[in-house]
Amino acid sequence: MSLGNWVAVGIAVAISVFLVTVLHWLLTHQLSRVWAMAEHLVRRCRYSAYAAAIVIGINLAIPDARGFENPKFWYPIFQHGMRIAMIASLTWLGLTMAYAVTDMILARLSARNGDADRRSRRLQTQVRLLRRVVATVLGLLAVAAILFTFPAVAALGAGILASAGLIGIIAGVAAQATLGNMFAGLQLAFSDSLRINDVVVVEGEWGRVEELTLTNVTVRIWDERRLIFPVSYFTTQPFENWTKHGSNITGVVMFRVDWEVPVDRLRAEVESFVTNHPQWDGRSWSLDVTDILDSGLVELRATVTAADSSARWTLMVQLREHMLTYIRENFPEALPRNRTQFTGMDGEDQRYPAVVPTGAPRQPSAAPALDDTARTKTD
Repeated sequence: MSLGNWVAVGIAVAISVFLVTVLHWLLTHQLSRVWAMAEHLVRRCRYSAYAAAIVIGINLAIPDARGFENPKFWYPIFQHGMRIAMIASLTWLGLTMAYAVTDMILARLSARNGDADRRSRRLQTQVRLLRRVVATVLGLLAVAAILFTFPAVAALGAGILASAGLIGIIAGVAAQATLGNMFAGLQLAFSDSLRINDVVVVEGEWGRVEELTLTNVTVRIWDERRLIFPVSYFTTQPFENWTKHGSNITGVVMFRVDWEVPVDRLRAEVESFVTNHPQWDGRSWSLDVTDILDSGLVELRATVTAADSSARWTLMVQLREHMLTYIRENFPEALPRNRTQFTGMDGEDQRYPAVVPTGAPRQPSAAPALDDTARTKTD
């Protein structure tokens, strides 16, 4: 190209970049005060907008074939390259704009997203999955459009379209696992069986659903490790979802004590502790004798209700600690003890009520009386 053509291209690119810069300034300093999506557009579309502006500026200023020194060789190459750049930049810009829109939706949902807000978490999960599907489809269409700009690929595409049925069957068999995961992800999102931030117990681990994609589900467990499962796992294997219909949950604390425990006194203490605890949601509590174990101990079960799983855990551990201290300080005789039965030499059972617990004071035993024969031998 001549120097004049290069100058024209440079001016067109500069004008396009300047317009994008002005729009960026307006979105950042003016429109962001009245338009909630302005911030998301600036964050997502900054680089893609500049790339699209440069490509559009070049395409507007590019001369015809007469502007090239060797038009039969350089012009088709330049025109083909700009066509590919236009497809790629506009697809990138469209994807970033779509992500900006969904970011605004997700931000509004996350602002009021909690364990009890099932509808918000369900919509959040569906929006995330749908935008991944749309991004995947647009990306594939862009790649196909770029490939079809090559004459050889376009000729091949006509033959592929003629045998699309056979190719589709072969592709379906080859990508069976991938397609299965994709449909499983959509099934999870729209059946409302699993959502972002759901509390689940899977493979014996308690955690929250941190990410749900078309292929994997990431569960963040309590010690900050991540468990990665294929999406199809949650459609074929049983798992616990503690927040499917709400976040309210009941906690259970078990006690094993001696028969001498005063259950009514313990029940009154549980009531006093639970009803004054900030994590109790005010629904219900109880203390019941649930079993008499083979070891001779009595099993007590305290149940408490809480607003969510975190409050449940806090209430359970603090109730267990409080009752442990209360029983030890007020009813030491109710601490777990093992009962033992001794059998005498003559076959007559000699029963002792209990073995004295470790650390209990021992009573001095009386010296055995000596009969006449023993007294004579001693003398």
